[in-house]
Amino acid sequence: MKSICRALIVSLLFFSYQSTAGMIGTDQIRAAPAAQSERIHVQNALSRADVVSALQSMGVDVNAARDRVASMTDEEARSLSGKLHSVPAGAGSDGWWIAVIVVVALLLWWRWR
Repeated sequence: MKSICRALIVSLLFFSYQSTAGMIGTDQIRAAPAAQSERIHVQNALSRADVVSALQSMGVDVNAARDRVASMTDEEARSLSGKLHSVPAGAGSDGWWIAVIVVVALLLWWRWR
């Protein structure tokens, strides 16, 4: 029994449990509904049929994408929602660099051979 008491005393000395509270600013309260509406905007985009078919054609599970959107921070949701508003469909892709590299590599290989 003494060893249990000693273990509890030592654990209380080394593992002090503290609770702190702070004030929440009005800017944080105002930002919460905006972040929620941006998250809903991204979730609505994921529910469109063309987006679902595009994700499935790339091998992305739609339910996993929805779970990821739900687990995003407010800043991530705000950033993604802003990108959805500003980027036209199919734009903003840097995939053409990959195509250029592949073509140049094939030309060099063909020339070398």
